[in-house]
Amino acid sequence: FSVSCRKSKGKPNGKKPAPEEKKLYLEPEYTKSRITDFEFKELVMLPREIDLNEWLASNTTTFFHHINLQYSTISEFCTGESCQTMAVCNTQYYWYDERGKKIKCTAPQYVDFVMSSVQKLVTDEDVFPTKYGKEFPNSFESLVKKICKYLFHVLAHIYSSHFKETLALELHGHLNTLYTHFILFIREFNLVDPKETTIMDDLTEVLCSSSGSSGSSSNGSGNGSSNGAGAQNHVKER
Repeated sequence: FSVSCRKSKGKPNGKKPAPEEKKLYLEPEYTKSRITDFEFKELVMLPREIDLNEWLASNTTTFFHHINLQYSTISEFCTGESCQTMAVCNTQYYWYDERGKKIKCTAPQYVDFVMSSVQKLVTDEDVFPTKYGKEFPNSFESLVKKICKYLFHVLAHIYSSHFKETLALELHGHLNTLYTHFILFIREFNLVDPKETTIMDDLTEVLCSSSGSSGSSSNGSGNGSSNGAGAQNHVKER
């Protein structure tokens, strides 16, 4: 991955932060909305006969397509005007090019960087091989981790900035289902640092503890909260 992302606490758009709004996506009437009650904890587990890299490749590619599709449903509302920075709650994400230069970009530009980079990777036979006998690169797991981190940013932005539009389109059940499945998957294989996802811990706890897999998911949420308790208030660039 020649491009990396760093984040820093900042005031989006240079304006003073808006007063803490009530998070619509945490309202019980919306969090209970799903398109299936499937046991996602069982769904994400590695099947005995499947190679780990094959499983990671298959799931990562599927999540990429689903998250890309979910974002496309609200993309007309995510504009350079409405989302002048790639913000999630009070955290702002920056895109860095291959030379380490910070690129000032709007949320739609950031998402475009993410989707273009991931599309390039998942269609590269040397990275995501589909032909029999072709080996996965040694860097495969670290690439999957980076992809999942970026996809998390996109999901979190949809919730924090475009949940009203998602509700209006009646797609919140799809979004909740996708988020639950994705979070349980990245936890199962330790693909994203809990400090990275702590910003959405309130949602994660509600969705994953009520997904029929409260055992490990609630524990994971607790770990994320303790590990990242200060992350939301003191975010370092990295």
